[in-house]
Amino acid sequence: MTMLGTFLKPMHPEGWRFVGIFAAATLVLFLIWEPLGWIGVGLTIWCYYFFRDPVRAVPLTEGLVLSPADGVVSLIEPAVPPQELGMGPLALTRVSVFMSVFNCHVNRLPVDGQITAIAYRPGKFFNASLDKASTDNERNSLAVQMPDGRKIAVVQIAGLVARRILCFAKEGQTLRAGDRFGLIRFGSRLDVYLPEGVEPQVALGQTMIAGETVIARLGGGVAAVTAPVSTPVTARQV
Repeated sequence: MTMLGTFLKPMHPEGWRFVGIFAAATLVLFLIWEPLGWIGVGLTIWCYYFFRDPVRAVPLTEGLVLSPADGVVSLIEPAVPPQELGMGPLALTRVSVFMSVFNCHVNRLPVDGQITAIAYRPGKFFNASLDKASTDNERNSLAVQMPDGRKIAVVQIAGLVARRILCFAKEGQTLRAGDRFGLIRFGSRLDVYLPEGVEPQVALGQTMIAGETVIARLGGGVAAVTAPVSTPVTARQV
């Protein structure tokens, strides 16, 4: 990787409109007072980095559940998947990844599988790091059926300043682990509900990288390390 490539990352198409707005506002600020214009430059650069969409090295080892988001693990606890997905009343292990406004906000599917259900539910906008955000906040839930027949749930949750959940996946679509499926604008959280009997391999406060960091192993095969993987032996760049 070149020095330029270290700092300049691809940007998701959803970001171009916002970067344009920030850049136009910056020009106005320069006309009003130059120091304000330089503040605008900083905010424009931040907006560009918010919508960055870097290529990730997705481990190809079978039986892994990968992080759907960049951020930190904020909660690990038993919880019932969103009722609208129809996955039953059994409490499953929920791993929550909180994304700050400085994290990459492109969401990636944790496992290979078919999207069997997508359910959007409007709600409130509490701080996404709070436990009640899972039940009270605006959310978009996906049920994913893996090749072995088991299901996991992935839930996009709006946060205190997030006001737009985007989901690019469609019901019936089959995706691979690490594929992009959505984006949440400006601070939010992703919940993953693991299948019954699957234990998480991460800890509270651990830093996660979407599509690379391993949350859990489903059983069978040798799992990859839980730390971010930069150049795994078997990986695909996506």
